[in-house]
Amino acid sequence: MTDKTIRKVLLLGSGALKIGEAGEFDYSGSQALKALREEGIETVLINPNIATVQTSEGIADKIYFLPVTPAFVEKVIEKERPQGIFLSFGGQTALNCGVELYRSGFLERSGVRVLGTPVKSIIDTEDRDLFVRRLDEIGVKTIRSHAAASLEEALAAADQVGYPVILRAAYALGGLGSGFCDNRQELEAAAAKAFAFSPQVLVEKSLKGWKEIEYEVVRDCHDNCITVCNMENFDPLGIHTGESIVVAPSQTLTNDEFHFLRKKAIDIVRHLGIVGECNVQYAFSPDGEDYRVIEVNARLSRSSALASKATGYPLAFVAAKLGLGYGLHELKNSVTQTTPAFFEPALDYVVCKIPRWDLAKFKGVSREIGSSMKSVGEVMAIGRTFEEAIQKGLRMIGQGANGFVCNKPYKVEDLDWALQHPTDTRIFAIAAAFESGYDVERIHALTHIDRWFLDKLYNLETTYRELEACPSLAAVGRGLFLKAKRQGFSDIQIARVFHCPEAEARERRLRLGIRPCIK
Repeated sequence: MTDKTIRKVLLLGSGALKIGEAGEFDYSGSQALKALREEGIETVLINPNIATVQTSEGIADKIYFLPVTPAFVEKVIEKERPQGIFLSFGGQTALNCGVELYRSGFLERSGVRVLGTPVKSIIDTEDRDLFVRRLDEIGVKTIRSHAAASLEEALAAADQVGYPVILRAAYALGGLGSGFCDNRQELEAAAAKAFAFSPQVLVEKSLKGWKEIEYEVVRDCHDNCITVCNMENFDPLGIHTGESIVVAPSQTLTNDEFHFLRKKAIDIVRHLGIVGECNVQYAFSPDGEDYRVIEVNARLSRSSALASKATGYPLAFVAAKLGLGYGLHELKNSVTQTTPAFFEPALDYVVCKIPRWDLAKFKGVSREIGSSMKSVGEVMAIGRTFEEAIQKGLRMIGQGANGFVCNKPYKVEDLDWALQHPTDTRIFAIAAAFESGYDVERIHALTHIDRWFLDKLYNLETTYRELEACPSLAAVGRGLFLKAKRQGFSDIQIARVFHCPEAEARERRLRLGIRPCIK
């Protein structure tokens, strides 16, 4: 049952558009505003970014194009007098602003209720020391972090943990200010940057090379809890999720491993008292025998938008309703219109998210990617197999690729270096390595990418070679042509193999009776 005293709600947007922040939270904010409008609640939005859906006419009742900072938010609250405020739909900017307003006592003095996840739970997930202590209470393993407020404290923490370490800036979005440090000199340089963004840094033992797994979890105020989607990073731990190719659902976990991590995620969310949607991120050892919780985002994240679109479950819409007091059993999935909100989606397809970078626009910028975000967007591709989905995605990222194979030659002086050091084009370095005769084991040793993913990519190289072995397009049999199409080969890719127009490849396909299966 919802609280009928809530007649006006303030929603904090994600602030000015910049790399690693803001644009990806437009989806969650606009969905939340639609959910509130459906309930007949007046909505007030603070967001200075005009290039969003949520600031378009008809989405919110009132819009303030102001910075999402405590000073401006206080003025809006004093003028509008809302009964409630949502903090979890504007990314880290909104969350940090809400925490400051709570700690200053302004929200309590103004009689404004924080809807959804309580601020105490938000602080428990944001403050690393509190986070570790809270998860220790239920026996959940975390990456041991040492909080430091100065360079001297950070250096002492690194000596205690032992190099290599990862340095993270607390209360920061997009991995801002983070990085891996192999020695004291690297730590000093990284800490100088991190303290420019945050008053606190976290020094952790590096688990570089482990798998990175995520679960999107929804919980209502009655303690009903479901996992809507789980995802796996193509790249091992050490590359920010926003920089990595992400695959949903996870492909390399066993059934036991999947359910073990799922149960842990639900236990964590219940223990922390989160209401609405959150994201639990794990580091999982390659041998499947150990895990660590990296972090819990007590808010909608960029992964939430991917999970919503991948599964057809409107996470932000449901989270807004739960924040008003609804239970999962009282809501329907507004996308399917038939299934209840407590129904967990089951995918019989594979979704690939591939980041898009525009690094070529900047002179002197490093093309290496890591724990801090540089990507400016992403594409999502859906297929029946991983091979099909990744080929579709690579065609869409705007780098002139036809897929994983059949592209322009990948030019690099040292292929081993290109594989060892992640860049925005490493996926094409893998293709070049296969073409040069590297096997899966050699590429795995250089990249630490799971062998399952590399095996699937090698399948594409094998099919490409099988096509090349045919003397002409007319000699390609139905079985091989069908296999190529099921692996995501486009007509133009096949045409490039035989140096013929795309229309000829399409004509051959139709003559063989191969068409998309539409159900």
